Amino acid sequence: MKPPMSERRWARWAWGWAVVGSLISLGASVAGAGDERVVSRIAFGSCANQSAPQPIWDAIVKFDPQVFIWLGDNIYGDIRRPLQLFGKERTTGPWKNVPRFVPSSEQEMESRYTRAKTNPGYSRVRQNAKVIGTWDDHDYGLNDAGKEFGGKITNQRLLLDFLDEPKDSPRRNQAGVYASYTFGPVGKQVKVILLDTRYHRDPLFSDGSILGSEQWTWLEKELMGPATELTIIGSSIQVVSNHSAATGPMFYLEAWGRFPKEMDRLFKLIAENKRDGVFFISGDVHFGEIARYDCGVGYPLFDITSSGLTQSVEKAVPPPLNMVLRFVAWLTPSTMRVMSRNCRFRSCTYGLPNFGAIEIQWGENPVKLIIQVRDTDGHPVTSANVSLSELRAYNGKLVAADTTGGYKRHCSLEVTLPWIIRYRLAILFYCAVAVCFLAFLGIAYGVGSFCWKCLRKCKLD
Repeated sequence: MKPPMSERRWARWAWGWAVVGSLISLGASVAGAGDERVVSRIAFGSCANQSAPQPIWDAIVKFDPQVFIWLGDNIYGDIRRPLQLFGKERTTGPWKNVPRFVPSSEQEMESRYTRAKTNPGYSRVRQNAKVIGTWDDHDYGLNDAGKEFGGKITNQRLLLDFLDEPKDSPRRNQAGVYASYTFGPVGKQVKVILLDTRYHRDPLFSDGSILGSEQWTWLEKELMGPATELTIIGSSIQVVSNHSAATGPMFYLEAWGRFPKEMDRLFKLIAENKRDGVFFISGDVHFGEIARYDCGVGYPLFDITSSGLTQSVEKAVPPPLNMVLRFVAWLTPSTMRVMSRNCRFRSCTYGLPNFGAIEIQWGENPVKLIIQVRDTDGHPVTSANVSLSELRAYNGKLVAADTTGGYKRHCSLEVTLPWIIRYRLAILFYCAVAVCFLAFLGIAYGVGSFCWKCLRKCKLD
């Protein structure tokens, strides 16, 4: 006997809402599930100004990735005012009265995304590779912005449109653009977890939260999920390196290291869930490097930073100063950077446009990874070869970070360095400023003395 029509309608209605609820609870975890193609080449990048030439896409197309990952600043959507020390609107200096960056309108953001998406080089990448991604501050809507930014809901929709996210994707109904994808058949699976380091981030210098409680709960479920051979965690800001510990107070870079509690929580979460094969990819800083941390989870945690596709520190200064920047990069203390004779420059950083490349050699025993930062011609500028067997926990024991003050490469945090080493860049800078100031005073005194003597001589004559 069939139940009454009202009861059947109620059952269908309840069943439908139960399905919707379960999909929402899964968040963006379902994205990419079921892709059985073996993935052996992954490219990634960040910091692409839609108004700048983008010849680097030719090198990415030549690399022929099966997956391309955006790591933020996919466009530059905010408006940057010129540096102005004096005048009605002062954007820098002690008399600053207006912000340097301001948000642009929804229409302008959409226009910039359209320009980026229709770039011929990027269009070729989209034709041949699965494109996924997250955001950073400039495509989020405002430089260095966090959870306080009011335009994040609108800009989330614009980013997901740019990434061709399906209209019915659970990712469109959550607070933030975090997502996960699983590629490849069992035995050759690659899991990609993309974090949102903007939507829920507390103010800088607060040591608050980066991900927010909802995203932390989601991430824990992702790391507790079925094991995969590789787990790539994409963060728009650097996870392992904390250059601000050595470059402050002159300037600061955003990184997980500026939120020590969050950084510790991330490493403990990976260790407690006994997740093997994890490494990070990141962007934001306008240079490329490879870093590793050996005292976080029981095996080396690599962080491959690629930044940017168009924006770079050496392009921001006149060419004669590039050698100065390279010297400063070499002088800046870094306990985590991977140093190698194969690096293009002695510092093992690369301050020109670049992209990240990951090759997985499934046919090798054990499986090998080739992780690289490549230039606009596709040539490696820094690289590391890693056996998959190296990314396995040592007896499941968590190795504690060294906080005793004893230096250990790839283990001692930058903040634990002796002050004379940690602040040597600032010491050198202020000494140089002092020397220049004294030289200026000396020259001014010499010129003044000479003029005074000439004046006295003229009076005597």
